[in-house]
Amino acid sequence: MKEPNLNNDKTLMGTGIAAAFIASLCCITPVTASLAGIGGIASTFSWMEPVRPYLIGLTILILGFAWFQKLKPKSQEEIDCACEDDPSFFQSKGFLGLITLLATMLMAFPYYSDAFFSNDNAQIVYVQESNVQTIIYDIVGMTCTGCEATVNNAAQQVEGVLEVKASYETQTATISFDKSKVQPEQIKQAINKTGFTVKEEISK
Repeated sequence: MKEPNLNNDKTLMGTGIAAAFIASLCCITPVTASLAGIGGIASTFSWMEPVRPYLIGLTILILGFAWFQKLKPKSQEEIDCACEDDPSFFQSKGFLGLITLLATMLMAFPYYSDAFFSNDNAQIVYVQESNVQTIIYDIVGMTCTGCEATVNNAAQQVEGVLEVKASYETQTATISFDKSKVQPEQIKQAINKTGFTVKEEISK
């Protein structure tokens, strides 16, 4: 009798999680690089953003097929062979469920990546209105909310910066700061250290 090929399950699950991980590299890298203090590599995988939807689609197809294989009714031959097999946890529905959960978390990473940056250091700062200046930087390389969080965090670490609002959709960062404590060039340098590049100052 023909025995079920358990290696196929492993291949499907492995490919699915690999596709999900690769699809998320452009979003995970900025956050992990910033947290590790090596912000210069934050934008390393930003070039992958255009293929991210295709990788997510591939992941869904692979895991969907894996679930179809697991849930489809067994043939009489497979039922007869079941007594000869002792499937491990790694071939079980439970493990496939864990793989699916992990893949989902990886693909959804951009939507919760800002949770990795603490706001505990937020303080009330009193600044003379005449000293408050707002600039808008055109920034190259941001592709997701993880990139936004990295730019926000980098700028907020600069003393004198009051508020930062980065947007990957407009490729800009709007920054309010105390001009008596910090100059725009210092903020620009802090952002550039993340690996994202301040292309130009759109307005003051």
